[in-house]
Amino acid sequence: MNQNPKFTVVGAGHGGKAMAAHLALMGFEVTLYNRTYEHVAAIARRGGIDLEAPDSELRGFGKLACVTSSFEEATQHADMIMVVVPSSAHADLARGLAPHLKDGQMVVLHPGRTCGAIEFHKVLRDQGCQADVTIAETETFIYASRSDGPAQARIFRVKEAVPLAALPSVRNEQVLEMIHVAYPQFIDGGNVLQTGLNNMGAIFHPALALLNAGWIEATHGDYQFYIDGVTPSVARVLEALDRERVTVAASLGIRARTALEWLKLAYDTQGEDLNEAIHNQPGYYGIKAPPTLNHRYIFEDVPMSLVPIASLGQRFGVSVRGMDAIIRLACIIHRTDYWRKGRTVEKLGIADLSSHELLNYVTNGVLETA
Repeated sequence: MNQNPKFTVVGAGHGGKAMAAHLALMGFEVTLYNRTYEHVAAIARRGGIDLEAPDSELRGFGKLACVTSSFEEATQHADMIMVVVPSSAHADLARGLAPHLKDGQMVVLHPGRTCGAIEFHKVLRDQGCQADVTIAETETFIYASRSDGPAQARIFRVKEAVPLAALPSVRNEQVLEMIHVAYPQFIDGGNVLQTGLNNMGAIFHPALALLNAGWIEATHGDYQFYIDGVTPSVARVLEALDRERVTVAASLGIRARTALEWLKLAYDTQGEDLNEAIHNQPGYYGIKAPPTLNHRYIFEDVPMSLVPIASLGQRFGVSVRGMDAIIRLACIIHRTDYWRKGRTVEKLGIADLSSHELLNYVTNGVLETA
């Protein structure tokens, strides 16, 4: 295995800039790709990114080997391609990368949301990509970070344990071996159905925004999103959505974490129910609501997270009426058909698979389509 892999970071937003700078400061050769060159022109002129962080080891100037808007240049020398863009851009990105990928390269979606790796793999197949490439996805993004300027980024926190799974999962060890050279924080996430069905943002973000739509529009988000926005009634809706998610996972033989278990694991927070547990989480105090309903909590999390879970539920006979209600509310408020735009089993190319065949696909990479 390459002991000093070359990384390409795709996306120069809050997360991508932080990751590129941090990898460079760790001593790796890093290429930064962004589709709009003007957005990274200042980074190219400076030759890198200034990174700020509470930890002195994360601070400094991350010198980049290359800054580009060319897919060919971005993939030319990469061992591992780190995709740090909104999940709604994954399909277009796969189409752009398809002609340039080479045998042995690894593409990691940070994060995949739900069924991200499956979608990416299908687009590559549809584009005729013959390269033996491993697609992987993480359950969540490793950093809490933000962009501080055109060539500046800030890391607030690095998560200690982030599940990761490859498609197929028999390649998990290969991906972890390479990524651990830079990030020992990644752990085996099982398979990409597990990482996707443990996507807590799908449960919390859209419902909390939509059920507080009036408050968001009246105050422009000037209230505490989780503390004021979660009332006993809202929490009951979140619990219903969470039960549906866990039941969808169970229909595929997967044991998904409940929201209460996740709060305990991630924040060591407990409660008799979800309402109490959320209000017992000190980290949620002070987090403001989105200033508008035109926000990724709806336009990204509904089609890329909630729709695929609900679509899997419908395919395998699970009642997902709560999820369908939230999706339809989003459709009405945004005047958009998120069922049509989203990652349905039909669009993912897995509608004809039985649960056994689907598990075989995500485990061994064998796709038995009619």
